[in-house]
Amino acid sequence: MTALPTRHPLDRSPSALVGRVGLEAARDMLSGLLTSTAQIEWPLLAEATGTRVIVKHENHNPTGAFKVRGGLVYMSHLKAERPAVEGVVCATRGNHGQSAALAAARVGLSATIVVPHGNSPEKNAAMRAYGAELVEHGDDFIQSCDHAKALAAARGLHPVPSFHPWLVAGVGTYAMELFTQAPDLEAVFVPIGLGSGICGVISARNALGLSTKVYGVVTENVDAYRRSFLAGAPVACERSDTVADGLAVRVPNPQALEAILGGAEDVLTVSDSEIVDAMGLYVRATHNIAEGAGAAPLAALCRYRDSLGLADKRVGLILSGGNADRDQLGRALNLTESA
Repeated sequence: MTALPTRHPLDRSPSALVGRVGLEAARDMLSGLLTSTAQIEWPLLAEATGTRVIVKHENHNPTGAFKVRGGLVYMSHLKAERPAVEGVVCATRGNHGQSAALAAARVGLSATIVVPHGNSPEKNAAMRAYGAELVEHGDDFIQSCDHAKALAAARGLHPVPSFHPWLVAGVGTYAMELFTQAPDLEAVFVPIGLGSGICGVISARNALGLSTKVYGVVTENVDAYRRSFLAGAPVACERSDTVADGLAVRVPNPQALEAILGGAEDVLTVSDSEIVDAMGLYVRATHNIAEGAGAAPLAALCRYRDSLGLADKRVGLILSGGNADRDQLGRALNLTESA
C-alpha cells in the first residue's frame, strides 16, 4: 500500500461530513419512504475472497442504487426551504438522475436530467420512466454539468448538485445501518464517483466512534481521486472512459476530497477487467447483479486483500448499485460461465 500523505485530523470535521444528529435526522426523514437494505454474509464470497465479508445491498433500493437516499432527503429539504421552486435540473451518468427524478416527483417538482452522449440506454430509459425530461449533451459528465447549469439559468430551474451535505446525510444512512449491525468491521470498501457515498461512510464511522478503516475505490482509467489523495489537493485526470460509469468523474469535488483526506485510509485503483470479473463473481456467489461501480469494492478486496492484511478479517463491501446495462452484464456472465 502506498504511504499516506499528510491528512486532516478526524476531529477537524470537514464541511463535507455530517454529524450524528444530521444522519439521524436524515434517517427519520426517510422513515416510511425507504426500508433498510440487507447486509448479507455470503459464504461463497467469503470462500472466494478469503475474508469474512458482509455485503451492504444498496442495489435493493428503489432505483436500484444508494443515490435515492440522498435524493429524497435533498428534495424534502428543498421543498421545505424553497416552496416556490417548481422544477430541478441536474447532470448525471444515471443513478443520481434516477434519484433526482423519483424524489422530485415525490415532492411535486419537475425534473430535467442532462446526460452525456452515449450514456447507458437502460439508465436513460429508467430516468424517463420516473418522469424526467432527458437531455443528451456533451461527451462526458463535466460537459453535461456545464449544460445543466446553462439550462438552470435559462429555464429558472433549481440546479441539483451531485455533491451536497444534504445528499451526504441521506446516503450516509446506509452506513449507519451497516455499522450499527456490524460495528466490528476491520475495513469497508466504497466506490468513489463524486464522493457522497464515501463521505457518508466516513461520517457514520466517525459519528459512531468506530475504528473501521475506509478504503475508496476508483478505476485505473479514471483515477482523479487517487491522484488527488496522493497529492493532497484536487488533481484532474484526462480520461472518463470506463466500464463503471458511476466512477467516471475526471474532476474531484474539493469538499469531498477534504473529507477523504481526513477520513479514508487510502484510495485504491482497479482495472476494468477486474471490475467485470467482480460483476461475474457477484452473480455466481450471490445471484445479485452489480453495476460496475457496485462491483469495484469487491474487485479491490480481491486485489488488495493480502497487501492490506485482511485475510480472515471481517470486511464490508458497499454494493452501491445494480443498474448494469446488457453489454456489461453479458461480459460478466461470460466470465462466470468460463470460470
